[in-house]
Amino acid sequence: MNKILMWSITAALAGFLFGFDVVVISGADKKLQTLWNSSDAFHGAVVMGMALWGTVIGAIFGGIPTNKLGRKKTLLIIGVLYAFSAIGTALSNDPYLFAFFRFMGGLGVGASTIAAPAYISEIAPAKDRGRMVSLYQFNIVLGILIAFLSNYLLSGIGDNDWRWMLGVQAIPAAIYTLCVFTIPESPRWLVSHSRIEEAKKVMKILSPDQDSDILITQMEDDHAESPKENIFMKKYRFPLMLAFLVAFFNQMSGINAFLYYAPRIFGEAGLGEKTALLSSIGIGVVNMVFTLVGVNLIDKVGRRTLMYLGSVGYIISLGLVSMAFYFHWSGLAIPIFLFLFIASHAIGQGTVIWVFISEIFPNHLRASGQAFGSSTHWLLAAIIPSLIPTLFSTIGAGTVFLVFTIAMAFQLLFVMFMMPETKGVSLEKLSKTLSK
Repeated sequence: MNKILMWSITAALAGFLFGFDVVVISGADKKLQTLWNSSDAFHGAVVMGMALWGTVIGAIFGGIPTNKLGRKKTLLIIGVLYAFSAIGTALSNDPYLFAFFRFMGGLGVGASTIAAPAYISEIAPAKDRGRMVSLYQFNIVLGILIAFLSNYLLSGIGDNDWRWMLGVQAIPAAIYTLCVFTIPESPRWLVSHSRIEEAKKVMKILSPDQDSDILITQMEDDHAESPKENIFMKKYRFPLMLAFLVAFFNQMSGINAFLYYAPRIFGEAGLGEKTALLSSIGIGVVNMVFTLVGVNLIDKVGRRTLMYLGSVGYIISLGLVSMAFYFHWSGLAIPIFLFLFIASHAIGQGTVIWVFISEIFPNHLRASGQAFGSSTHWLLAAIIPSLIPTLFSTIGAGTVFLVFTIAMAFQLLFVMFMMPETKGVSLEKLSKTLSK
């Protein structure tokens, strides 16, 4: 079990780099707009948004190397992309070159949302799978917290403090890449590529108390049923719809818009720059604490219970944020409501999304199914934050948060009437149950 945990943590470190990469830009947001004298539209869509467009491409096409090259090699490529992006953005002297390097980092983020959860779900025992895969989400929020903290500590060290904020990511990227060399390939991927003897060796380590020949035979049967299938076939309509809706609602909560623009949102609420950055660290702490709660509960109470808790919390917190902007409540009201919002996200969608999407597709279509779910998630994650500066200056923050509140009421209905429970069920059994 210790080896499984270590391998899972290593793969999950891709999530740390994901969280750091997504949020580190928030500390440089206004400085870059001033430096390059960008309009709101250009700054939102190109300077801030280009990483997310890279993430969309990485999510759409990340299933290809994850299937063809394997989970392990794809995780190695992701580490290289992160390091390349960190160094490139730190040294950039114009917005277009900066956007290019942010795009490269985005490719790594998008691919990591496929390769890392797929790898962990395929090596973890069914009873611990939720906890193991949600280590990826825990690392995302740890990366977010460290990015907020790093931005705060590096803020004000000079006119080019933003370069240090962005460049420091090269260090964890290099450490992660070296660690990936120590993990084995996923046995389910090895079986799908007819490398049976290698798969047996890994399975003997993963499940020493079970007959590896029987386990490998079950995987072969699951793979042999449909060598030329794709996720868009009629029999996979239900898991496809589940992946789409979970990803859709995740972004319609406004989570990425908020993480990207936390200091700006706090500024809109009347807080000074240093206070806004400090409040952002508070967001990171709340996010990590409640993700830990979610990670510990996901295999005990199940995925649906966490989604219920998160949905109700979303509706209350986003409704209060919207009212605070409409009625001009000042002081710490908005930070407190946003802390409640982050707690709701962390214990619900944050913990569940990558676990759930990695479970609902059969072994031979897992990477393709995750690519679909991830690309839905990241397409919306690119569009929504790109529009935030313009939406805030036109319809106002109150209306933006009201739209997010209404979307979360629909998420609650989705959980109540459509979402199945996947806790403790083997991947092969889930494949048969969910495919009509």
